[in-house]
Amino acid sequence: MRLLIVGAGAIGSLVGNRLARAGHEVTLVGRPSYVVAVRERGLGLEEAGRRVYVKDVRAITHVAEVAAEPFDLIIFTMKAYDTAVAAAQVRPLARQGIPILVLQNGVGSEEIVAQRLGEVSILSAVITLVVETLEAGLVRLSTTRGGIGLAPTAPDHSVNSLAEAFREAGFKVVIYPHYWAMKWSKLLLNILGNASSAILDMFPDLVFAHRYLFALERAAFCEARAVMRALGLQPVSLPGYPVPPLAWGICSLPAWLLQPIFERVIVRSRGGKMPSLYLDIVRGQKSSEVEFLNGAVVRYAQEVGLEVPANYALYTVCMDIVKGEIGWEEYRGRPERLLAAASL
Repeated sequence: MRLLIVGAGAIGSLVGNRLARAGHEVTLVGRPSYVVAVRERGLGLEEAGRRVYVKDVRAITHVAEVAAEPFDLIIFTMKAYDTAVAAAQVRPLARQGIPILVLQNGVGSEEIVAQRLGEVSILSAVITLVVETLEAGLVRLSTTRGGIGLAPTAPDHSVNSLAEAFREAGFKVVIYPHYWAMKWSKLLLNILGNASSAILDMFPDLVFAHRYLFALERAAFCEARAVMRALGLQPVSLPGYPVPPLAWGICSLPAWLLQPIFERVIVRSRGGKMPSLYLDIVRGQKSSEVEFLNGAVVRYAQEVGLEVPANYALYTVCMDIVKGEIGWEEYRGRPERLLAAASL
């Protein structure tokens, strides 16, 4: 296949490296520093202590450079808040009938693509592998646990051939009949220890070890599960993550029993990294994926008539920091401030 990966960060680089090694023709759209590095050294992936650089890939800075070329698939791996801009950039390609695979965290990107591009084949994906950027054009796969979930967004959109391509590239792949259940299940995992860690500038293990912050995390998770249920959705297991029993445990088990499980299942699975929303703040972004995580919970809760105070507090405080409406120093290392905002 001829593949165009738009927004080539850590996930895009992992996918691009493996698919290129499997024999596919890969073009990646990234920042200038990324493009220079890939052109000079190749696209690098470190896993199991071994680095493999792929030279036979193309890196560009603008989609316009390839707007007239015949690709078989476009893959979106940028942050969810850049989806609208990316959709506008690929419009000339979408008009040719090229399908788009949305491989992003959060809920709402597929709908943005549909709104911006109209009648286009949209496929949905989640990834549960932990990947980190070591330097421009080089990423590390931190764990072998996990894989890729694929789902169509319409009955006539098949993901079977794409699943086979990912499997041949070394990914564990699970196909789901309904993309919303898959995406909301990934949201449940993504919100754990994410916004609170970013707001407080604290590692997730410290958040989970704090009695009242743990209660906040648990409340936010169970609110999100309640919204899922109100939307007619049930959690589904994702590659490497049995989300349904995890969701039951988080919302049912006593705290003294649950906290050690958080340490084992959530913190260790992330490879000791700070969460994605923290990186949005550190990098000085004026947008944040919290819009598509806790923010999505808040918006859909309003539609179904539920109150979600924990998610509302995490969403609004995080966005206020990102937008510069309040100083980060007001919350860094101050759990009592966040708990007060959440009325806990």
